[in-house]
Formats: sequence, structure tokens, C-alpha cells
Amino acid sequence: MKFTAGMWCLQEGVRIDWMSNVERVRTEKESASLLLNKFQRHRGDTLNSATILAHVTSPQEGIIGVKLVHWAGQVDRGPHYQLNYGSGHSNIRHDKVNNCLLYGSGPLTLDINTSPNELAFAFNAPAQKKLTGHSWRSIGYVGDQRSQRYDPADGIYAEREGYMLAGLDLGVGEKVYGLGERFGPLVKNGQAVEIWNEDGGTSSELAYKNIPFYMSSRGYGVFVNHPGKLSLEVQSERTTRVNISVPGEEIEYFVVYGETPKDVLRRYTALTGRPGLVPAWSYNLWLTTSFTTNYDEHTVTGFLDGFRERDIPLGVFHFDCFWMKSYQWCDFEFDEDMFPDAGGYLKRLKERGLRISVWINPYVGQASSLFEQGKKNGYFIKRTDGSVWQWDFWQAGMAVVDFTNPAACKWYSQHLERLMDMGVDSFKTDFAERIPVKGIKYHDRSSPERMHNYYALLYNRIVYETLNNRVGRAQGLLFARSTAPGGQAYPVHWGGDCESTFEAMAESLRGGLSLMLSGYVFWASDIGGFEGTPPPALYKRWVQFGLMSSHSRLHGSSSFRVPWIYGEDCSEVLRECVRRKILLTPYILQEALRGHREGTPLMRALFLEFPQDLNTYAVDTQYMLGSNLLVAPVFAENGEVTFYVPCCDDRDGPGKWISWFDHGRSYEGGKWYSETHGFDTFPLLIRPGSVTVVNTRLQVPEGDALAGIEMWVNQPLSEETVVEIVNPSQTDEVLKTVRVEVSGDGKSIECDDHSVEVVLINQVA
Repeated sequence: MKFTAGMWCLQEGVRIDWMSNVERVRTEKESASLLLNKFQRHRGDTLNSATILAHVTSPQEGIIGVKLVHWAGQVDRGPHYQLNYGSGHSNIRHDKVNNCLLYGSGPLTLDINTSPNELAFAFNAPAQKKLTGHSWRSIGYVGDQRSQRYDPADGIYAEREGYMLAGLDLGVGEKVYGLGERFGPLVKNGQAVEIWNEDGGTSSELAYKNIPFYMSSRGYGVFVNHPGKLSLEVQSERTTRVNISVPGEEIEYFVVYGETPKDVLRRYTALTGRPGLVPAWSYNLWLTTSFTTNYDEHTVTGFLDGFRERDIPLGVFHFDCFWMKSYQWCDFEFDEDMFPDAGGYLKRLKERGLRISVWINPYVGQASSLFEQGKKNGYFIKRTDGSVWQWDFWQAGMAVVDFTNPAACKWYSQHLERLMDMGVDSFKTDFAERIPVKGIKYHDRSSPERMHNYYALLYNRIVYETLNNRVGRAQGLLFARSTAPGGQAYPVHWGGDCESTFEAMAESLRGGLSLMLSGYVFWASDIGGFEGTPPPALYKRWVQFGLMSSHSRLHGSSSFRVPWIYGEDCSEVLRECVRRKILLTPYILQEALRGHREGTPLMRALFLEFPQDLNTYAVDTQYMLGSNLLVAPVFAENGEVTFYVPCCDDRDGPGKWISWFDHGRSYEGGKWYSETHGFDTFPLLIRPGSVTVVNTRLQVPEGDALAGIEMWVNQPLSEETVVEIVNPSQTDEVLKTVRVEVSGDGKSIECDDHSVEVVLINQVA
């Protein structure tokens, strides 16, 4: 939200009490508190003006938090994000002679200037490199009379809408990323961002997944610890700052330092929660009924037979909304008119080797048999008069399950368990963005405004935990649309409603990369686009992109996504893409386990992997899949694509990138290339100096992990490479560790496990 009108003026009706001075300092063992006030000329200036208390802490090594409080008398009704706090890693020194407070946490320091009327914060990396901070007029309390709350008839008691405002400095050339799944430019500079979950599709500034965390190209990230609505003006109000504003009386943010972008994500996910893992079978191809199409068994069986006849691997079948009777979403009952033998139907699908997913949401339509149960037992969000909150937007008379009520959670979970007893393996947790905020109350009395985004966490958590309680750790997964900070613990998330165009395919990629710069490891898009019917060229190109995403689902709105509808050549493209992904299963499992440990996503913006190459920081039409594979989707019907090949670091040695499809074709780092591809290829390059583990014998991702393992080596290797073979039956376990290195004479590659085949994909003279 903008409050200023240029450098000198404020917008009409706005007043800001800017903090300019440190009135006093108090230090404790691991924290410091500073009383901030306006510019002080004499003692009379302490009157009739706001103060702000700045409380400095460090939850973990390399992270420093600042909490700014105007009025401390507010009622805190929550909710709060669950953060992981530690102790014993901070140090404080108040230098009264030089008028500064020095607060350190590992390699990160905060230097606060306490000289009279010279207030400034500087977050510094080692060697006193400034990362960000607060400079002149960047901490303030805003009083805004442009609201219904303000009545001038109240005279001196007239209340303005209050906001906390914190402006964090940006340096020359500094770029900002993340803030959740945002579909505009990957670089967020110049954008105004509202952190507020909305069901807006993929082609606007609205987002399903709003994460108040941004990453800077300068070597740090900022997490704003506030579950309610907040606004960020990223060089869009002051060109030298990110201005963060929060309604109310306090704001807390954490600066997260990292020597590399990966280090920033490692520390951020250590604070907010490590990403969860998913079962190996989920990496196979998913097929859905689509939204409003025919779901009857004859139609579905015909599709499944078509996949089998064309030898296209298929791992998961998903039933979208109309598996339940219209107006009754959600009652968790198969529509008996469409599915007279639902249990038998699911059993027949399972006999084909398929896993089953079904669509759900956290709403209960008035026509559902569960509505009266929920009303009677208080399982729904209520109005302040005690009645059930209802509306007709989506399902007629629908109510919203109140997941702050433990009894409601148990009730909801029992219905999921009943479906799991029938053979359901996963749930698509759709919606959870349209959560009311006015005139309502929760069971635990949480603040409705703060619950709006947070609600998605409660919804996904109860479903995810229900699944994992049944199948065991790392073996359950969702297919979720909305989320909030910490939601990376409940994978997977998909990109929402996109159109069937090349432009929507590109915006989907930007959204996925932004989300995965916000602490998430797994992501998918609707292959072919959700709205509309894709032309064959788009279908094939999206298949190539979608099968090089962490998760791959064919899904649409009013049209099916089986390939032969678009031409038999589409079936050929899909078959080859699925097979390629399956043979990459050992590599994907290894990279996913690293993501679980360290917060590094499977799909990576180029700069995350190559921070030393400044050319990578603006690229948003390609990505790395794991550490070794560069993917440049084709976004044009004629097959033309321009892509950048990054400069590698010393670890990679002097080698060249190699084409996956033609090992005789090589690429030099630091150059742009333009090519035209048929539908049998696209730019998929293997990193120099890398070892990529594959298994060409696999028929399904959950197959034998050890039989048929190959190490694809792009020479020369500059150092020993350690490869972990992950157990596909328990994806948080390592079956064996294999080491690959250059032989003592420097002329060959040696592997310490002779059962593993080493394949040299290039020959070095």
C-alpha cells in the first residue's frame, strides 16, 4: 500500500510518525530492545507523538529478527506461524562511546546507529558488506483517515486506520524474487504485491499461494512473520526500498543470510519448516477426469485401455469434482447414479496398477447430508450471532469447515479415512482461498483477518496428517492449490487455473519458479492448460514441460486431456516424455531428498544454481531440474526457442554442456543459443562435470531401485561425486551411497560399486 506522494509529501489524509532517534536501549542475554521516537530537538518533542519499540532477536544462527511495536495493548488472538526457535548463537554489544548497538548471529550482524537523531539499521554480511537496512524515514506508524473508521465529528478522539510501515533498503542492481506463486515477471522489482490468498487464475496479480518471503540477489532473504494481509511495494513507491506495511500495531520480520541463494533457502526452511517428501509413485503420470466432463466407468475404462494399447505409462487416476453429486460438495460420497458400484470401480482401477486421487474442498453445500451434522455440532465457521456463515458462491448455501475446532478436524478426517478404506491414495485439496473475514468467529476465537491465509495451512495439514497416519512417513501427498508459510511441509502444490495458450504455459513456469524460491520443493501445472482446449502443438510442448516438472498431471476444464484426441503423434510425444521421466526416477528421488534436507527445490531458477553468473538473474523461461539438467521449454508453435547456457563454477571444470538427445552436440557456458526443435526434442542439457543417476530398466518409479542403475558422466570430473540411491519404497531412506571419481592416472572414471554401470556421455581427449 502506498502512503507517500514522492519523497517529500504524503497522500491526502495520511499521517506518518517517522522514527528518527533512539531514546534508550536495553540489552539482555540474547535480545535487545530500543525505544524509537521522532526527531528530538528538545524535551518537549517527547510529547504528542508516537514511539515504536524495536525488539531484536535471533531465532537461529544467521537469522536476525526485528519486531516493531507501536501500541502493545492489543488483544492477540492469533493464529501464528509455527517457527523453529533455538538459542545460544547471538551476541550483543552496546558501544555507548561510538553510539552503536552491535547484534550478531553467526555470520550476520545488525549495526544500529544510536547517535542522537541518526537512527539507522544496517544488516551486514562478513567483512561489513551491507545487505539491507533502514535508512532515513523508513520506520514509521501510519495513521490513515481514508477509512470508514475515521469520523471527524469525534474531534481529538477520531481514530485513523493504523499501519506499521518498514522500508528495507535495496542496493544498486539488486533484484527481488519469491513472494509465493506469482505469475508476473520472476524479478519482482517495480511490482506492488498484496499477500492475500485469492482464487484469481494464473493471469493476474492475484495469487493462490502468497508467501511473505522474498529473496534478494544480494545474498539474503526477508520473511515477514504476519499471517494476515500485508503489502509490499518493491521499488514501486520508493525506488531504493521494499516498503512493507501491515494493518495494526506491530510488524515482525527476519533477515535470513546466506553465502549462496541455496544457503538462504536452507536457513529459511529451517525456520519455517523443512519441505515434506512424497512417495515415488507420485512422480508417474497423473490423468484426471477433467472438471465438467463425463466420468462414467465406460468412458474412463476406454481411456485407460487407450493408454495401455499405446504403451503410455500411467500411474495415478484422479476424479475431479463431479465424482460427488452436484450441490453436495463435499459429502465424500460417490454419486450413486454415476457410480453404482464405487467400491468395485476403484478396485478395478487398482487392479490396473493405478493409484487413486479424488478432489475435495473444505466446504459443505447445504444439500449435503453432512450439512446438518456440521451445523448441529458446531463444525462450521459461524457468524457473530452464532448462525452458520453461508453463501452461494460455488456451492449453494455452502458452509466452511472450522479447522480450529478439534472435533471438526476429527469429523473431517474420518470421512477421508473412509475413502482411504475404499482405496483412495491421495486427495486434491482444492480451494481454501475464499475464506470470509467480516462478521464471523472461529471456534478458538482466532482473528478472522489473520486466519484468511492461515486457513490453507490448517486444511492441508489435517488432510496430509490423515494420509501419513495411514500410510507412514513420506508416503502420503496432497495436490493442493492454496498455501501459506510452512505449507511446504504438506506437498504437493499445483499452479491453479491456467488458459490453454503458450503465454499461460510461460506464466505457469514463472509462478512455479517463484513458489520454489519461497521454500517449496514440488510443483505441477495443468498440462495443456485448464481453460480451453489446447491445439496439438501446445499440447505436445506442454507435455514436454510438464514431464520435466516435479509432478505431471493431465487436466482440463471442459475437455479431456488424453493425447490421441489431439492426434496420434501426441501419443508418441507423451509416451517418450513419460518414459524419460521414469528412467530419471533415481535422480529425482536423490534431488528431492536433498530438498527435504536443505530446502533446495527440484525446479530451480538458474541463478539459484549459478549465482556467480550474473546473466542468470533475469532468466525466467527456463530452469534447472535438480543440479544437473537444464530445461528450456519451447513456447512457440514453430518450435523456435532461444535459451541461455550458464557459466559453470570451478567444480564443473572445463567441460561443455551436452544435449540429452544428441550426445555429440555440445554447448559452451555463458552463451545464448537459438534453435528450432521438432516435437521429438527440446533443449535439455546435461551439466559439465556432473554425474546423473538413471535407471533405463524401470517401468514404474516405484520399481527396483538397484537393478539397472547407471551413472551418466559428463566429463571431465574435477572432484569425487557422491550419489545416493534412495529407497523408492521409503523416500527418506538411502539404500546405498556410490562414489564416482577420476582414476589415479586421470584417464578413466572409477566407481566404488562394480554393480553400477558408468556411461560416459562424452569423450574427452
